[in-house]
Amino acid sequence: MKPTAKPKNPCFSSGPCAKRPGWALDNLKDAAVGRSHRAKIGKTKLAEVIDRSKKILGIPDNYLVGIVPASDTGAIEMAMWSLLGARGVDVLAWESFGSGWGGDCKNQLKLTDLNVIKADYGKIPDLSKVSWDRDVVFTWNGTTSGVRVPNGDWIKADRKGLAICDATSAVFAMNMPWDKLDVVTWSWQKVLGGEAAHGMIVLSPRAVERLTTYTPAWPLPKIFQMTKGGKLIEGIFKGETINTPSMIAVEDAIDGLKWSESVGGIAGLVKRSEGNLKAIEEWVAKSNWAAFLAEDAKIRSCTSICLKITDPWFTALAPDAQAEAAKKIASLLEKENVAYDIGAYRDAPPGLRIWGGATVETSDITALFPWLDWAWGEVKNSAAKAA
Repeated sequence: MKPTAKPKNPCFSSGPCAKRPGWALDNLKDAAVGRSHRAKIGKTKLAEVIDRSKKILGIPDNYLVGIVPASDTGAIEMAMWSLLGARGVDVLAWESFGSGWGGDCKNQLKLTDLNVIKADYGKIPDLSKVSWDRDVVFTWNGTTSGVRVPNGDWIKADRKGLAICDATSAVFAMNMPWDKLDVVTWSWQKVLGGEAAHGMIVLSPRAVERLTTYTPAWPLPKIFQMTKGGKLIEGIFKGETINTPSMIAVEDAIDGLKWSESVGGIAGLVKRSEGNLKAIEEWVAKSNWAAFLAEDAKIRSCTSICLKITDPWFTALAPDAQAEAAKKIASLLEKENVAYDIGAYRDAPPGLRIWGGATVETSDITALFPWLDWAWGEVKNSAAKAA
């Protein structure tokens, strides 16, 4: 039967993600609108984003944190264009974004000593194949596949290359081993539910050394430049952004960070996100039609939680028909104002993707389950009648 109780917040999109509980536009009333981001008030607020992020995440004091243009994509591209080419490069690719970074290394940077280590959706590459004599580019959490690396044990402490990590759907929901990472990037609009446009970049002392001693063979666009005359542009890491940020988005980022502190910092955020995954695991264990795309629980994401449909009727369909059936489930739930934007990523296998990041309440996740079963039943029964 059609359920009656609905999630209080139907926003389960994997990006931009749900705003934090209790969020309202009035929370942004102190935004420095109409003011220059280079004025004292603007730089102070930008520096606050950096300082609060560093403190909440436990980033080492000798690491640099900066705000950069173009969200996580801008941050990871900035790192690749600025740092790669000094050594051979290994890229790990098990979903769309990792594959994209590998493609850019090959087709844009035209790296000749490049090794792309791949795995199918739902799986992870053989991490033992990585050479830490080389630079390594990887996503900590594959946003489009629901697969994360299990830990940082596979990253060598005495590595010669740099560990360059796109962690946009991991930071603030998963514990990051900062001593094993040299570059980490993320965007505001993921785990803390911030607004788009700017990203964050973290640099270890080893990454800074590379920046100041190595010059890439290719020209760097202005928005990628972190050095001038062989010296680090230190202002980037003090709130002096390369291009103009939205001060409303900055205020929203501060609001999200303050909320993070109120729920216990990184420990509280991880607990909330892992709790959402646990709830879905308990539902999947009882389901007769849904399963995790990531079958191995050790690599299963607690943020971008991807589900596949295992019912024999569905698996017997042609791929296009599978995609259409999965889309109908997501559309039904959106029409009922129960769940927005939970279809699988366009390049991923047909299925559903439910965001379980820290801003999502577990009570909303559990309220969604009866609706998932109802929507699945509606789609399957409708197909049976049509046949």
